[in-house]
Amino acid sequence: MKPIINSTELIAACGLYCGACKKYQKDKCPGCRKNRTATWCNIRRCCWKNGYNTCAECEVDASKCKYHNTFMGKLCSIIFSSDRPACIRYIRKNGEEAYAERMSWEELMTIRRR
Repeated sequence: MKPIINSTELIAACGLYCGACKKYQKDKCPGCRKNRTATWCNIRRCCWKNGYNTCAECEVDASKCKYHNTFMGKLCSIIFSSDRPACIRYIRKNGEEAYAERMSWEELMTIRRR
């Protein structure tokens, strides 16, 4: 498996940290930004359309966003015990570099739901 590295290029549009994802570490996925087959992801599509790296650059609160609050988003939240809006808030407050550093240091793919 690949080691978990600190890289802003491994932050997905939705706020997940691909660098700590098992599929990424096992070379089964190139990460969100490079994965050309994940055309189903409306969050990524919205970010690309608007020229954003992540939803943190958008003025809409991620917890109120129509793309973050879909059935799939809620399902991922349950499966990964993920709080993706918290990830976006962290990036907004501290920046992508600090987020990548935190996620790689803690070896986490997401900020956990409480």
